[in-house]
Amino acid sequence: MARSCTRECHRSVEKSPTVSRSTPALQRAARGSVWNLLGSGVSGVATFLLTVAVTRLASQTEAGIFFSATSLFLMVTSLGQLGANTGIVYFLSGARARGELHHATTYMRTAIRPVLVVAVVLAAALFLLADPLESLLSPGANGGFADYMRLMALFVPCAAVLNIATSGTRGLGTMKPTAALDQMTRPVLQLVLVGVLLTLLGPGAISWAWSLAYLPTAVLAWWWWKRLRERAAPQVIDPTFRPAGAFWRFSAPRALAGVAQVAMQRLDIILVGALAGLEAAAIYGAATRFLALGQMVGRAVSLSVQPLLGESLAHKDYSGTAHLYQASTAWLVLATWPLYLVLLNFGGTVLGIFGDGYSMGDSALLILCAAMLVATACGMVDMVLIMAGRSFWNLTNVLIALATNISLDFLLIPSHGVLGAAVGWAAALLLGNLLPLAQVFHWFRLHPFGGATLLAIAASAVPFGLLPLALGAVLSGGAHFVTSLALGFVVYGGALFLLRRQLQLGVLVSALRKRKAGRKQSFSST
Repeated sequence: MARSCTRECHRSVEKSPTVSRSTPALQRAARGSVWNLLGSGVSGVATFLLTVAVTRLASQTEAGIFFSATSLFLMVTSLGQLGANTGIVYFLSGARARGELHHATTYMRTAIRPVLVVAVVLAAALFLLADPLESLLSPGANGGFADYMRLMALFVPCAAVLNIATSGTRGLGTMKPTAALDQMTRPVLQLVLVGVLLTLLGPGAISWAWSLAYLPTAVLAWWWWKRLRERAAPQVIDPTFRPAGAFWRFSAPRALAGVAQVAMQRLDIILVGALAGLEAAAIYGAATRFLALGQMVGRAVSLSVQPLLGESLAHKDYSGTAHLYQASTAWLVLATWPLYLVLLNFGGTVLGIFGDGYSMGDSALLILCAAMLVATACGMVDMVLIMAGRSFWNLTNVLIALATNISLDFLLIPSHGVLGAAVGWAAALLLGNLLPLAQVFHWFRLHPFGGATLLAIAASAVPFGLLPLALGAVLSGGAHFVTSLALGFVVYGGALFLLRRQLQLGVLVSALRKRKAGRKQSFSST
């Protein structure tokens, strides 16, 4: 049976369209990617400015408390999702492909009720256990960490509603609510509130300001979900339709996998604070904010393609899946490799933005950027595995990567500080991408290394990797940095223009034009 499936997948992929062709699915992915890339751009800038504000206006100890507390909050909210955020996208995408969206309300009820119950329980636990958590995770916080946790706990249910509602809208086929609310409104609101209250009231107001943004965005997200669901199809409540068993069999492995994935991104900061001190946590948290910029772009492309992968794999359209996977990987490389390569060459210079002492994270940043180059080149491989229904294997891969991360952290952080944490996370990143890459190739003969991906790697590596190395022989300091960036973007822009057809950039441009035209038409009709 497995061999038959493999042969079928192999024949389908062999017939896949060339990278120069466009498909309706790719055009839809492009429209979603444009929205999410815009949202990720706003989110990335807002998050980066928030980090600069905290590191500049607060001490390293206070910044370390903030980074540790927000990391724990995000891990708890991820645990409270129970995997339902991915499950609702998977089942609604399949329902849309089969013309069964009249069951959308039933799917959402199946997802949201347990998630809300667990969110309330977790919020209560965070509130009541704030002091023991501080003693364990931030022993030098002198009550600050516990105060943060008590305030943030009040907003855990809001984060749960925001995540499930925006996931539901993605399952209905639109990226706009995710981009507008979770990627634009919430981060900008957090930046404004933190900046104002930090200036007026001091570091004690940061946790309240950061958390409050979840309340209005959760309300708007739920309203937007209900509005889109009513438009999607007439509501039908069929008492004989009970998807809970299938829904939670799929989503349950994603609950642990989701927590593990967030833990790989956030647990390092908490462990650095506990094992090496809050000042080290501040340095590591600031250094890894640059990686968060690239991960936001990756998430933007991934969220756009996720429901389309669900549709194509539901129809066993492996040719369409291969096309989506390879084209989206090329876009991902083009969007993220320039950032990682610049940080590899000029990490110490860029870290100086955060203030005195933060350049000590240079070596950690170099290790993590090198790992992210490999991870990004694998594309959204874990999403392909999940949308193919192999959520158990995704869970296995993530747990292996997390166990490696934690083991190396406990082994290396006490003696090497932030550098040890970087080694642990880098190893987890590599395992978390290479393991599923081998699996999707073995089972479905799918891989991201099409012609477009290889061209995207070359178009990024030459201007931002090789060119700065060559200029380093004749320039140094600020002149080297500025000249490398200026010439790099000129060469990069020229490469994108010359390779625009092979890289499917015309699809993205067309999607952007349609978005602008739609906005103008909407404005003229009001």
